[in-house]
Order: sequence, then structure tokens, then C-alpha cells
Amino acid sequence: MKRTHAALALLVLGVTAMTAVSDEGMWLPNDPPREQLRAKYGFDLTDAWLKNAMLASVRLISGGGGGSGGFVSPDGLFVTNHHVAADSVQKLSTPGLDLYADGFYAVTRDGELKCPDLEINVLQEIADVTAEVNAAVKPDMKPAEAFAARRAVMSKIEKESLDKTGLRSDVVTLYNGGLYHLYRYKKYTDVRLVFSPEKAVAGFGGDVDNFEYPRMNLDVAFFRAYEDGKPARTPHFFRWSEAGPKENDLVFVTGHPGTTQRLETLARLKHRRDFTLPYTLARLRTLEAALLQYSEQHPEKRRQAATDLHSVANARKAFSGQLQGLLDPAVMWAKREAEIDLVLKANAPLNEPFETRPHFTDKNPRQKAGWALFGAIEEVAAIQKKYAAFEKEHALLEAGHAFFSPLFSTARHIVRLADELPKPSADRLREYRDSNLDSLKFSLFSPAPIYPELEKAKLTASLTFLAENLGGEHPVMDVVLGRDVFGGANPAQRAEGLVSRTKLSDPAERKRLVDGGKKAVDESKDPMILLAKAVDAEARKLRTRYETEVEEPERRAYAAIAEARFLTLGKSVAPDATFTLRLAFGTVKGYEVGRDEKLPFHTTFGQAFEKHAALGGREPFDLPKRWLDGKDKLDPATPFNFVSTADTIGGNSGSPVLNRAGELVGVNFDRNRHGLVRNFVYTDVQARHIAVHSRAVLEALRKLYPAAPLVKELTGK
Repeated sequence: MKRTHAALALLVLGVTAMTAVSDEGMWLPNDPPREQLRAKYGFDLTDAWLKNAMLASVRLISGGGGGSGGFVSPDGLFVTNHHVAADSVQKLSTPGLDLYADGFYAVTRDGELKCPDLEINVLQEIADVTAEVNAAVKPDMKPAEAFAARRAVMSKIEKESLDKTGLRSDVVTLYNGGLYHLYRYKKYTDVRLVFSPEKAVAGFGGDVDNFEYPRMNLDVAFFRAYEDGKPARTPHFFRWSEAGPKENDLVFVTGHPGTTQRLETLARLKHRRDFTLPYTLARLRTLEAALLQYSEQHPEKRRQAATDLHSVANARKAFSGQLQGLLDPAVMWAKREAEIDLVLKANAPLNEPFETRPHFTDKNPRQKAGWALFGAIEEVAAIQKKYAAFEKEHALLEAGHAFFSPLFSTARHIVRLADELPKPSADRLREYRDSNLDSLKFSLFSPAPIYPELEKAKLTASLTFLAENLGGEHPVMDVVLGRDVFGGANPAQRAEGLVSRTKLSDPAERKRLVDGGKKAVDESKDPMILLAKAVDAEARKLRTRYETEVEEPERRAYAAIAEARFLTLGKSVAPDATFTLRLAFGTVKGYEVGRDEKLPFHTTFGQAFEKHAALGGREPFDLPKRWLDGKDKLDPATPFNFVSTADTIGGNSGSPVLNRAGELVGVNFDRNRHGLVRNFVYTDVQARHIAVHSRAVLEALRKLYPAAPLVKELTGK
């Protein structure tokens, strides 16, 4: 067991000796793992390869979340996952026309469907602005002053970049405050659906097989980006491989992993284990139960709730896996040993053993940073105790967990825009800075349909969850349940009144209120606007408390930890994921699940039909009629899904999987359950990411749908 702990510790730290043989890392495009690839795989990662990978990779952002994708033709065509596309596909569906369940294909470009609120970003360049950000924060500043100064300089950098380049500009925090990089993106907001398969084959196995392997899923969808009403010109794209990967091939994943916690301290992870994750799972289970109950009432209600239910169930299973990881003594022991190891290495003098050091000297920068490391780790631990005192209130009111409805989030944005826009951009809340306004308004004015009955069910569940966590006598309950205005109501009655009487389902009303500014908002009698105004003061107070008591002190502490790590280990450890473009690599190979059982690196079409038959074709193992009728047209030996050791996480959904030549050999769509621990520590013993095989996509498009024009665009044949 001790040897296992030590190995895990090395994985967490990314110590040079271990990094040489590990495929760990979600690497920055401007700081790629050239030496690791050259030493282990004899692969020369060229600037041309990297440039094409960066300019062909796509980040998707919509009201339903986000994901990754990649251009696969010079005419703006890009691929992602069906489950990433689901939000847009659902919004394009109507009663009697369920594109999410039944699939869609535009035979001609005139038939491609414009998505109501899907934005895609393509990274153009990265600039290091660490010195400029850090210079704005003085050592003697109080946390509130430091936070304001940091926010102001980040907004200033973004605004100047936007004005200069016209590109979406975001300052990204890396290494929890160790570095700050400016990311510039080309943005597309005219995005149209080209192809989406049936849900039954895209998500074959449903929640039962989610985060499991073997898998047989056609979890892909194709969109096209447009500019000025015409298909966008995208000279950088990934050529589609007709062969796909072979066992032990080196592959790369280029995408936008969401968030990891590998560089967090042991105290921070204990807080996640004991406070954050139990709360999160309770919330998700509450919402999942409400959505399931709603879905069972009518087929149309099932259609309406489908994407919300998938999102919530997927999150519940992912966070359950994370909690299991943090409940594993080996993982927590590894984090403890890693922390101790970093302290010892950072504080050991260059020419004498740590134990015999007579006194501390600050002449050497590494030793100075190492000494500061003690205080930084203790500071992070102290912050967790402070946060525990108000974490639930902050999550419920400011993060909006008490109000699970786009109607409320729309109302909050409208109310806050009225207050924030008169201020200088640098003084506003981050989401309302000038450089983000176009994207915010694009989402805010979306014409996507809103279903009142569904919103009532969601809001009832989340308001009930609020009461369960704060108690019925909490002062905020008077405001939320309308006791001070309408005489009060229970959560179901309150949700009924809010949703039935609001006009915010109408995009024109939203625009009228935003354009009218504070005067229009103050005069509004819309109940959702009134609710957002009523809770705003308390929510802002909690936000400020979080920023000054948690976020800013943590950022300063982690900056000190990052400095010690840089000076001790260099940049042998990639930063935690931030939903920005990263490059991961690994090898295509199966894994052992028992003493005598090894799972192969890929599954086949034939296995999908076998599983359908073995389970009687019952949901969620029911293949679409098109597939059952066309079974004899398909080669049953066609590889369907495959696995590799590349380092991925949530947010990588839809990421292109590339071979050495930079060709697309697969589309990432999931991890197995062994990979859920990767939020905290990398392992490749059994952990794998799962991708759709490039041959499977072509076989299905050619023989089942059929989609000859799409195949020709992908292959040139």
C-alpha cells in the first residue's frame, strides 16, 4: 500500500521522474509538452501541427452549457457530440417534431437550421499578462481592495484587446493565480445544424452505461459556422481519417476541459469532500427526481425535459464519482504526501540536507518561496473554515441554485445590467464587462422556446430545496415565497404565480427592459423581475463576502504555492483545467478489469446489435428503427467506440481525437468510471477516455442515413 501511495503522490506532483513515463497533462497551446513527446514517443510536435490544431479547434457555448468540437472541412463544417448539441437540437424541435429523439439531416445547405443561441469560439492567440495583472495588486492592499484592483486591470486588458483586435478577449487565471493569460477568440454566432442522429443510438445505454465501458454510441453531431450569411471559410481543419486508430497508436485530444482540482491543497479537497460535494449531490438528486416525475406525465413533457434531465443526471453521476475518489484513502494519502514532498523540496537548501539547515536565508528565490509555502498552505486551510459558514447561502442565492429556471437567470441579468452598465467597465461585475456584453446579450435575447409547465416544476423543486437547506424561518424565505408582498405561498404556489405572470418568455420584452435601463426595470411589475430585485441585495452581499474572504485570499495563497512549485519543479505540471484550449496525449489501448478479463481497445457495430437483442430492445438499449432495418447493410466488424489513456475531463466532450498526422480519428464523448478520479489525480491503470471511431461515423452516414454530400465533404470522395 505504501508503494501505491508514493506512486500516486508522484502523479499528483508531476515530479520529473514520473512525468517522463506518464501521459498526464492538459497542456497549454503556448507551452506544449514537446520534450515529453520526443522522449517517450519520438514525436516532434511542430509549430505547424500546433497552429492547425489551435485554429481548427472549436469551443461551444450555449444556454445549456458548453463543450468542444473541431472544424472538419474548409467550409465551416464542424463536429461535436450529440449530447453537446442536444441543447440546440432541443430548441430547434417543436411539438410533433422531435429532432433530438428522431434525428436530423440537411441534404442541402439551404436546409441547415440556424440555432437560436449557440456561440462558438476559435482561439487565435494567447498573451501572457501576468506582470500587468500582478502589478495592479499592491502587497499592502486589503482583500477587497486587491480584488477590485485585479478585476479592474483584467477588464482594462480585455477592453483594450477587444478595441484593438475586434476579437473576444478573456483574461484567464492559471495555476489558481500563478499566471494570467489573455485569450483572443474569433467568435461565430450564426451556427446551423447539419446532422444529428437519433438519441437512441447517440446515447445507447443511457444513464445505465454512462461513464462505463464497453460502449456503442454514435455520439456525434455536425454544425456549420456562417459569416455574413455564407458558410465560413475555415482553411484550418482536421482531415477525417477513413482508417481510424490502431491499438497502441499515439493520439492527441484537443479540446476545452472544464475544471480540475489537481493543484488544490489537501485542506481544500477535504472541504470539497465534506461540504461541497454532498451539497451538490443533494441538489442534483432533488432536480433529477422532479424532472423524472415531470417526464412521466406525458410524451410531450418527456420531450421538453429531455436535455435538462440528461444534463442533471450526467452531473449527478460525475460528481458521485468525484466523491468516491475523495473518499478513497489512497487518493487523500497521496495528496498529503505530495504536499509534504513539495514543502520539503522547496525548503531544502541547495547544498545541505533540509534537516541540518541552521537558519532560513532569503538570498535564494527558491528558498524564499519555499518558506512562504508554509503560510500559504495554512491560509488555504483557514479559508475553508470561513467558507463553510456561508457556502450554502452563497450557492443558493448568488449562484442561483434556489432558482433553477432560465426565467430567473434572465431576470437577474436584466436587473443587474440596469445597475452595472452605468458604471465604468472596470468597476462592473465580471460578467457585465464591455468585452463580454455581446455574448451575454446574444444569449439573453435568445428566441429559444420556454415551456411554462416545465419551468414551474423546476422552480418548485429548487425553491423547496432552498427551504430544506435554510429552514422555513430563514429571513430570505419571506422574500422568496412572497410573504412580505402577497401574503405568502408554498414553493409550488409561488412557482405557479411567478411563471404564469412573467412576460420574460418573450425576447422582445427582455430587450425592452434592457434597452430601457434602470428606469424600465424600476417601473416593471413583472413578478420575476421583482423577485430578482428582492433577493439581489443579499445575493450581492454574499458574493462580496465570497470574493473578499475566499476568492482573493485563496488566489494570493495559491500564487505563493505556484511560485514555489515553479521554482522547485519548473512547469512540469500542467495547470488545472479552465474551459480553455488544451492538448492532451496518450495511447490507444484496452485495460484489465479482473485477473482474467481484458477489455479490448474498441467495440463494434455487431456488439451494439447483440446487446440490443440480449436486453430485449428495451430502453435505454433500444436501437432506432433505421438501424434495425438497415442492420444487414452494415459491416458488423466496424469499430464503433475506442479508448485511450489521454488526459480528459468534463468539457472535453466533442473534442477531436487526432493521430500523429493531425488527422481526426475519433470524437471524444465520455470517460469510464475509473477516470472520474482524474479531477484530482491522473491514473492510466484503468482510467480511459472514450471516443467515437472515425470509421463508424462514415459507415453509418454512407449506409444508413444516407448522407452522401456530408461524406463527400468529410472525405473529398
